[in-house]
Amino acid sequence: MITSSTNNTIKALMKLKKKKYRDETGYYLIEGEHLVEEALKAKQVELLISTKAISGDLPVLEVSDEIMAKLAFTKSPQSIMAKCIIKKEEKLIDGKRYLILDDLQDPGNIGTLIRTALAFSFDQVILSDRCVDLYNDKLLRSMQGANFHISCIYGDLKTIISKLQANDVTVVGSALENGKDINKIDACKKMAFVIGNEGNGINKEILEKCDQIGYIPIKTIESLNAAVAGSIIMYYFK
Repeated sequence: MITSSTNNTIKALMKLKKKKYRDETGYYLIEGEHLVEEALKAKQVELLISTKAISGDLPVLEVSDEIMAKLAFTKSPQSIMAKCIIKKEEKLIDGKRYLILDDLQDPGNIGTLIRTALAFSFDQVILSDRCVDLYNDKLLRSMQGANFHISCIYGDLKTIISKLQANDVTVVGSALENGKDINKIDACKKMAFVIGNEGNGINKEILEKCDQIGYIPIKTIESLNAAVAGSIIMYYFK
């Protein structure tokens, strides 16, 4: 059992809490039984980290409660974590439903949207390069393992949207200005839906590339949270 925070293995694991080192090494950390179980199903676990003895095929690093508390992201850590392999995907899937996220910054919003996309059988989630890192600890907790079961890629949205449109995918942006009630937008065989930044909405150059612009008709309040709006749109066009 490792009890010292100066242990080289522990120091290397601690570095994975920062994006810079995740990008450099190709690994990230997850915490808790549920996420570890989902990662094991997806065969992305490189190393198990536990305060208890575990038997199995994978290597296990047994650590003290104090070391687990240093490695963990939460104030009340569970007894298990895992070092996982970053599975980089870059290709567009030949699908029927896509969710496109334009510069979203709130990990909770992105996590909710990815879980909802999985729930409504979307084929792929496409994030702009300025969205929050998929392996951010708050985003990982928010996704609750959904990222292990749906393709998520980052990229230049203008280029990706052009590729989708060349493959007969209708791209619908979510915005009030120059938009129409989503009830008046016909469902197509292939569709992609763009959700914009929480404060600024969809970038102008991205909005101009959309085939249609739609909004959710609401009363009493001015707008909906990005995750709520995106979820409603995905349900409506699922």
